[in-house]
Amino acid sequence: MSVARVTEVISRSDKSFDDAVAKGVKRASKTLKNLKSAWISDQSVDIKNGKIVSYQVRLKVTFVLKD
Repeated sequence: MSVARVTEVISRSDKSFDDAVAKGVKRASKTLKNLKSAWISDQSVDIKNGKIVSYQVRLKVTFVLKD
């Protein structure tokens, strides 16, 4: 039997939502071991002068705890 934990990661990119997700997963994998999945629980953009200047995602990252 395995036990998993979910933690929240917030990541930002000036390129796209996809890039923000990739950056968040990459960073989480440096600290958390046995990553299994991630899902986007929220996303938003920052706007300046009528243009999108950054994309933000809130990820729920699942990882399996060691026995």
